[in-house]
Amino acid sequence: MLKKGIYSATLSIINKDNSLNVEETIKHAESTIQQGLHGVFFFGSTGQSQLISTQDKKELISTIASHKLKKHFYLGTGCNSLKENSEIISYAVEYGFNYFLVMPPAYYKGNTEKGVYNFYEGLIKENPKAKLILYNFEKLSGFKFSAEFVKKLVEAFPKNIIGCKDSTYNLFEVLKLPNFLMFPGSESKLLKGLELGCAGCITATANVTHSLARKVFDDFENKKEQTTNSHLIAVREAFENYNLITAVHTFLGEMNEKYNHVLPPLTLLKQEDKTSLLEKLKSLKFLFNSNIAA
Repeated sequence: MLKKGIYSATLSIINKDNSLNVEETIKHAESTIQQGLHGVFFFGSTGQSQLISTQDKKELISTIASHKLKKHFYLGTGCNSLKENSEIISYAVEYGFNYFLVMPPAYYKGNTEKGVYNFYEGLIKENPKAKLILYNFEKLSGFKFSAEFVKKLVEAFPKNIIGCKDSTYNLFEVLKLPNFLMFPGSESKLLKGLELGCAGCITATANVTHSLARKVFDDFENKKEQTTNSHLIAVREAFENYNLITAVHTFLGEMNEKYNHVLPPLTLLKQEDKTSLLEKLKSLKFLFNSNIAA
């Protein structure tokens, strides 16, 4: 069951032949959970989901189905077509996974609420056991969820639409629904979100900020003084100056070369940007636990 907490859109480790390195991708997820995350979402935006083949996705799903940390593993779909999204969900449900982070199809501009409604309706009709987390990320999908539209979806499919990742940040402060999990998509919104009743966060940079984010979460839950939040936000903002996927891979690649491969058209940071990022993180005394890169 998906609960309140700190989650990453976990990284995908890519082989030199551009295939998914399933073993190393799982190892990375394991290490972040061991260092504070409540769980991870495979095949989110940061996992290069739109660039990874359905075959590779299925291989990872079947592999993690028997993993000791399975209850901490969740899935994105990262597809555009209704059929492929449904195929991934159906396949994963057979292996005991029920929670899926799903963005509306991208590329075509001008998507309407009716069209997006039809998309989610189609997924649910074909996969009635699936629990869906809406992914509100206008910058990537071209569609911006309104609070009223989310309410409409939840009213129509109360057993299936159970939460939202808000990376457009127009919902997490205003949308209040019973038994509905709201996750801002940035650590900079974590504490404010918790104060407003949000469930935590699902973020790209939790791949590296896991310990800091977990402390902010735990201190809030335990009603302790917040001593870490400003540091957490500063680290997040340092990464936000660049493409988050490539910045996180570049940073981790300093400790382990397995992170130095991303799928085209993505690239690692240019040397000058890499130097700037590393110097900024050093100035913030962001002392990273190198165990993650082992």
